[in-house]
Amino acid sequence: MKEKTSVTLSPEVLAGIDRLAGKKHSRSAVIEHVLRRYLREKERIAREARDLRLINDAAESLNLEAAEVLDYQADDE
Repeated sequence: MKEKTSVTLSPEVLAGIDRLAGKKHSRSAVIEHVLRRYLREKERIAREARDLRLINDAAESLNLEAAEVLDYQADDE
């Protein structure tokens, strides 16, 4: 279900929305599409930042583990 809302936009932004909408789409459809993409991008950025924090928090132990594996492999050669 959709809810009706009101926003105030500059004439330049509204003209850009109208150009994107053309005759096939409504202003509402264009605005919703753009905002959905924006929200997905913000979620992706936040997810990647969380992943990077986890990697950085574990970096020292991961590097030590990798060094141990490399040492073990070098001993076998």
